[in-house]
Amino acid sequence: MSRDLVLIQGGGVGLDEEAAVRRIVAAAGVDVRWRVFEAGHAAMDKGLPPLPPAMLDAVREAGRALKTKLLNPPGSHDTNFNVQLRRALELFPSVRPLRNLEGVPARFLNVDILLVREITEDLYAAGEHEIVPGVVQSIKVVTEAACRRICRFAFALARVEGRKAIHCIHKANILKLADGLFLGCFRETARDFPEIQPREMIVDNCCMQLVSNPAQFQMLVTGNLYGDLLSDLGAGLVGGISATVGINHGVWHGSPLRVYESIHGAPREVVGENRANPLALTFAACALLRDEGEAAAAERIRAAVRRVLEAGRVRTRDLGGTATTLDMAGAVESALREAA
Repeated sequence: MSRDLVLIQGGGVGLDEEAAVRRIVAAAGVDVRWRVFEAGHAAMDKGLPPLPPAMLDAVREAGRALKTKLLNPPGSHDTNFNVQLRRALELFPSVRPLRNLEGVPARFLNVDILLVREITEDLYAAGEHEIVPGVVQSIKVVTEAACRRICRFAFALARVEGRKAIHCIHKANILKLADGLFLGCFRETARDFPEIQPREMIVDNCCMQLVSNPAQFQMLVTGNLYGDLLSDLGAGLVGGISATVGINHGVWHGSPLRVYESIHGAPREVVGENRANPLALTFAACALLRDEGEAAAAERIRAAVRRVLEAGRVRTRDLGGTATTLDMAGAVESALREAA
């Protein structure tokens, strides 16, 4: 059965990632009609707004989308189109699975952490102004409604995933009102989930604990900034950019809405054409396929990637090799066909 899937293309190395993922998904036996919509700088280059209304409508209608990172125009750092997209689609948690990638050396084995990051407020609300020349104020926005929503989402996800404990990561010892509100909502929500053990940890201690003994963590729930930092730190523990994806959740007219994204990207001028590692977007596509009812195909892709990495002959530069994006895609294709 053919499937229509939406792909949000942000340009740069995302173009190379897309080409690789198309080949890999097809080789896994999934017939997909990709509906590609350009966004960010890629859309602006064609005279379109950075978040075209047709693209937003398509994502809402489909309920799911695959996404490369949205890039800014060269030299522009004023607007983060990835944040704007989350707001436009009313996405509120980003779930980042942190698990070892077989075949990639890592400092720790058997890491399996789910990080749930609130993505609507905090310092990312971008409330900044210059009070007087040389003095800038950035405002951290924390609301009870958003805190309760993210905590309830995290506990409900823990129940579905069979997680027995959640750590709330905070800095309430210093930010007594803002992070104190987040922590208070976490404690109250925990009462409705007695089978899940609530734990608390200050964010700087969490960083130390993650790089010392990550096996102690099953699940983390954080505000926006801490989640951003910890997700990249966690990715470094288990294999780098290849080993992590972002799954952003929301609701549209009562139905679930999810955007599966490769959380890293850059212009081709920075990485080079056909040089990007396609595995981050590949694993995001696997998560989408699983939720589309193609769990078997997603597992075939993951198994093929595992065989390629364990063989060690084909690796992109970030993994210590010299392979191109399409070299990696071709190797995964071959592994899929050999296993068929």
